[in-house]
Amino acid sequence: MTRPPADTRSRILSLAWPIILSNITVPLLGLVDTAVVGHLPDSRYLAGVTLGATLFSFLFWGFGFLRMGTTGLTSQAVGREADGEVRNLLGQSLLLAMVIGLGLILAGGPLVTLGLWLLDGSQVATELAAEYARIRLLSAPAVLANYAILGWFLGQQNSRVTLAILVLTNGVNIALDLLFVVGLGMTSDGVAWATVIADYAALAFGLWLVSRQLGVLSGHFLRSRILRLAAYGELFRVNANLFVRTLGLLFAMAFFTSRGAAQGDTVLAANAVLLQFIMLTSFALDGFAHAAEALTGRAVGRQRFDEFGRLVTSAARFSLVTAGGASLAFALGGEWLISALTGLPEVRAAAADYLPWMVVMPLVAVWSYLFDGVFIGATAIREMRNSIYAGLAVYLPLWWLTTPLGNHGLWLAFLGFAMVRSGVLLAYYRHHRRTRWRHRAGAGFVDGESRPG
Repeated sequence: MTRPPADTRSRILSLAWPIILSNITVPLLGLVDTAVVGHLPDSRYLAGVTLGATLFSFLFWGFGFLRMGTTGLTSQAVGREADGEVRNLLGQSLLLAMVIGLGLILAGGPLVTLGLWLLDGSQVATELAAEYARIRLLSAPAVLANYAILGWFLGQQNSRVTLAILVLTNGVNIALDLLFVVGLGMTSDGVAWATVIADYAALAFGLWLVSRQLGVLSGHFLRSRILRLAAYGELFRVNANLFVRTLGLLFAMAFFTSRGAAQGDTVLAANAVLLQFIMLTSFALDGFAHAAEALTGRAVGRQRFDEFGRLVTSAARFSLVTAGGASLAFALGGEWLISALTGLPEVRAAAADYLPWMVVMPLVAVWSYLFDGVFIGATAIREMRNSIYAGLAVYLPLWWLTTPLGNHGLWLAFLGFAMVRSGVLLAYYRHHRRTRWRHRAGAGFVDGESRPG
């Protein structure tokens, strides 16, 4: 790879650092939730909140397409300098988020019952989790609308809004956790209400930021684009493929967790500790992937595939350096990090045994993070979907073949899943660079009508 220009590198960094910082605020909230509920006199409250929060992390993650799809389409509209289309994409995404959010509230009872049955907690913890979930469901429209708002701003290369909204959300949530649980003596229901109020506070703040941004955009909202179902064709196409892709990814993670749990509590706990290593790596890699979404989408909208290639090269350099740094850190300090995450001797020993997989994982998975961002920006979502299911086609048979190896076999299968995902996306990228994403002389933005090839 030739070295990209300094201005390209600075654009990647300026978009990536707010996302990286905002990612760091997420586990902070989890730590506060755990600390607040964990100091209640009965451990069943912590178990209930843990079950409920796990359920909603999976449920809302399944609708993450509202963020990703909005980013890709908005960034391409920005590249075409089509301000009216940028406006209407926001209107469509917010309306879709509200409809899905209200649908989740109405269908929440059966969904919660099914989800908690699959999580298979104790009867007492499940009852508390159900109470927590009934309250948390009320925030569904706000959470999904916030996804759309974050995606819309990121598509316009404004990642600082992501940082501002998440800092506000988590700050309000933490303050209300302390007020409701410590100050007012509430239990798991207090944690749920704190989250609901924080989500709607974030929505109000996000809509205020949206109103300011609309003031600098030309054009106007079109009723025919927002209220006519036929106008949602492109948005539905992108989001449907993203949804199917996310279901496959959720299955892969759930399968890994369940197969670890089948080997006993110690293995389950050790795997949970090591998955935190993957989360730590994702904080930085997601920053560069999201920057790639916004910038490559704009380049595709302008039909500037020379610029597109330079952006991918720059993001790849940052991602590879980050992945290499993570692998080195895990190799040199992995056992110290394990000790920081758990004080249980048997879990420490088990996690240390499987630590070598964590040294290799960032170098293999880095390409899937990077190219997820590139393909979202280019709205090449079918390729992302196909990479997940190609990975599953290797993951499951490989796990079955390596079952005699125990948890090492499970980690090998999971690494194989990541390797196939990365390989498929890389192959698609190389093919499209020779065909659809190849710069042609004279190509570029013309009169707001240029379309991706």
